[in-house]
Amino acid sequence: MGSELVPGTTRIGWIGTGVMGTSMCGHLLAAGYSVTVFNRTPSKLRPLLDRGAQAAASPRAVSESSNVVFTIVGYPSDVREVTLGAEGTLAGARAGSILVDMTTSEPALAREIYAAARSRQVDSVDAPVSGGDIGAREARLSIMIGGDDAPVAALKPLFEHMGKTIVHQGPAGSGQHAKMVNQILIATNMIGVCEALLYGSKAGLDLNLVLQSVGSGAAGSWSLNNLGPRMIAGNFDPGFFVEHFLKDMGIALAESRRLKLALPGLALAEQLYRAVEAQGNGRKGTHALLLALAKLSAFDWPQAAMQ
Repeated sequence: MGSELVPGTTRIGWIGTGVMGTSMCGHLLAAGYSVTVFNRTPSKLRPLLDRGAQAAASPRAVSESSNVVFTIVGYPSDVREVTLGAEGTLAGARAGSILVDMTTSEPALAREIYAAARSRQVDSVDAPVSGGDIGAREARLSIMIGGDDAPVAALKPLFEHMGKTIVHQGPAGSGQHAKMVNQILIATNMIGVCEALLYGSKAGLDLNLVLQSVGSGAAGSWSLNNLGPRMIAGNFDPGFFVEHFLKDMGIALAESRRLKLALPGLALAEQLYRAVEAQGNGRKGTHALLLALAKLSAFDWPQAAMQ
């Protein structure tokens, strides 16, 4: 099956052209694949159409003209609509095609889509990603995959155009569970990053010099080294939206309850991010947590940090 997924032969469908999706789809276009795209806001398709992609009127129409269809949308409700709805991808999928959802979504929904697809002789794979806008642009995402061995193996050459760390975690839903692990790690780490930068700034340190000292040691992390400089500069543009992170933490908390796990650190992070959203920063990047924490101490960021 893997030999079939090659440029010039394989027809790709892509649904969702947001902060990450546009870059990810662009890598497949650059590799020579024929791509049909859909977005609920047609104007967001323009960068891909200018590079040779074709537009379709619905997710179903995308699927009807594709061997493999990728989706990366906002919420589980969006995944359900674009995949299982009357005009969704499964309705237009032919036997032997593959549906790949790269949205961070619910493990149970991934299993539901898998079962519905199998009943139509269609393969379904859940493959959420980590790495944000930078990882998407530079094709070095981490891709966490759930699904059957054969379609996962067949998809590998496509995934390799988007990511550097590509791991098959297990059966349907396993990719989503692995992504929950990722989000739990990020949630509490981000609290530490933001609190540390607030402390350093209040203590009168040059935060860029501080990053030189701590970024490569035991305290270093992706969030510190990639988002720390943005925080220092007062740049809170989204690599990943706060409102989407809240969705992810909600899924992780619901799964933890189902598994009878107490995860107090995750619960605290979710509540702090609720404050970020309440302060009007839901469409900023996840590192905007710094603004909410600064407000707790009546600390004027970024002006104070850049003095």
